[in-house]
Amino acid sequence: MSTPPEGLSREGTPANMADVAARAGVSIATVSRALRDLPGVGQETRDRIRAIADELSYVVSPEASRLARRETGRVAVVVPRADVWFYSAMLAGLEARLRQAGLDVLVYQVDGVTARSTFFRDLPSRRKVDAVVLVAMPVLAEEEKRLDLMGAEVVVAGGRLRDCPHVRVDDHEVARLAVGHLLDLGHRRIALVRTSDTEGTRWSADVERVRGFRDTLAAAGCPLPEEYVVTRPFGVRAGADGVDALLDLPERPTAVFAYSDELAVAALQRLRERGVDAPREMSVVGVDGHPLAELFDLTTVDQGVAAQATSTAELVVALLRGDRPERSTVLPSRLVVRGTTAAPLDG
Repeated sequence: MSTPPEGLSREGTPANMADVAARAGVSIATVSRALRDLPGVGQETRDRIRAIADELSYVVSPEASRLARRETGRVAVVVPRADVWFYSAMLAGLEARLRQAGLDVLVYQVDGVTARSTFFRDLPSRRKVDAVVLVAMPVLAEEEKRLDLMGAEVVVAGGRLRDCPHVRVDDHEVARLAVGHLLDLGHRRIALVRTSDTEGTRWSADVERVRGFRDTLAAAGCPLPEEYVVTRPFGVRAGADGVDALLDLPERPTAVFAYSDELAVAALQRLRERGVDAPREMSVVGVDGHPLAELFDLTTVDQGVAAQATSTAELVVALLRGDRPERSTVLPSRLVVRGTTAAPLDG
């Protein structure tokens, strides 16, 4: 059987995506992902598809690309919990900008391993949205593969996942700012209170903050007993329970770096309940820029949640327009020093 002339299908009509797929021996969806530089296609397959597309003089027209990206006019925003300030603030900022762009938002609260597993299992078959925004959530390796089946843009807010477009802060730098401030005050026994979700997940913000915490202490030559890294189940009690564990140690830390402002506020409350003066006996620093931080006079690293939300929404809008925006945006964070940190009594 003869090969059709360049740029034409076997029927003599201009080549389309189905012709490229047939020649490459792959699905139309795979061709679409390869030609739009989306994840989920191996480099060898991607190169072969592009070569065949060039041979057939097939290109994805801007109009067709935009239509493909705007089939529904809806964006899914996925959060682990909507009742935590970080996620609700991120959701509010995303929804406002996406609505301004004429996009509807579907919110999925995926709390816990069972709900998350069900969501990722069912999402590809729904095909209800043009883009999925994952807001700072842990993802298992098999859940990543389900995202590849969507045929939609996957964008990450407040973290990163593989080569997905994302907007975040530098969480290693967040930890360095917090711990560096405590070191500058003279603290050498510094603990970390964090939360856990599910074993086996990759939660980039958590990984980077823990690494930044350890790296900063190591660079200063400070010992880090393993009992100074306290992990408690995700929830409102985590900060209080974490501080309880630290207060019961034979040698208490003089300062605590809490994974979030909500953890830090709970830690402060428990310190007061147990008669421990903050910051004279134990300094506390959080992360977020939560409105409560100012009310509680909490030293914190403000990660600009509203700015992250707006930048993420702008990234989604640009991708759905068929633009080629910067796929990785790292926004600055800043240390806000208030009344919960001071030099240690034994300093």
